[in-house]
Amino acid sequence: MTSTTLYDVHELRRAMKGAGTDEGCLIEILASRSNEEIRRINDTYRRLYGNSLEEDIASDTSGMFQRVLVSLATGNRDEGHYADEGLARQDAQCLYEAGEKKWGTDETQFLSILCTRNRTHLLKVFDEYKRISNKDITESIKSEMSGDFEDALLAVVNCTRNRSAYFAERLYKSMKGLGTNDDTLIRVMVSRCEIDMVPIRNEFKRMYGKSLYSFIKGDTSGDYRKVLLNLCGGED
Repeated sequence: MTSTTLYDVHELRRAMKGAGTDEGCLIEILASRSNEEIRRINDTYRRLYGNSLEEDIASDTSGMFQRVLVSLATGNRDEGHYADEGLARQDAQCLYEAGEKKWGTDETQFLSILCTRNRTHLLKVFDEYKRISNKDITESIKSEMSGDFEDALLAVVNCTRNRSAYFAERLYKSMKGLGTNDDTLIRVMVSRCEIDMVPIRNEFKRMYGKSLYSFIKGDTSGDYRKVLLNLCGGED
């Protein structure tokens, strides 16, 4: 019943405090929110906890994973709609030379391009990258990176391409196989139910051949199931 900003702030805090870190939660929120949403999160976080979100991320994570989260947490992505053809080719070439073409990987190139360019421009970069390398950008990230840094960059790419499909995948992975990742399931259902649940449901059906409603129904029980099905909003 809190505002979406406050809910995001509580979830980010929960992901970092105490023993262990919920990396998936940090990636999901920071990779999928707009600059304006990130700015509101930062202001609320500082007001509630006295520290900046960036300080807490820096003390709880390390290496390239820390750098990608801090970059996303600044909320400085270009949100224009202009794609420069020449710059897109140059960016794609930079990514190719930073990964596939060299021994070892220059992660900072991936970080600076994927976390700052606008969506229209990045879609053009991904097309150019495929033309240059004959590989999808996600394949290269999977072969060149590892661990949480890989997960974070994949989340950025997937949110850029299709945010609803990204959330559909998060929901699917939270329920498939043995056991349920309740934290992820609850967070995505609660945080998206008033924003883009219908497109998420459509993508879920398209990607997995089953409705989100039926998936939740088969994976949960009792009042928990009733609440989630109400948030879902209907059978497709």
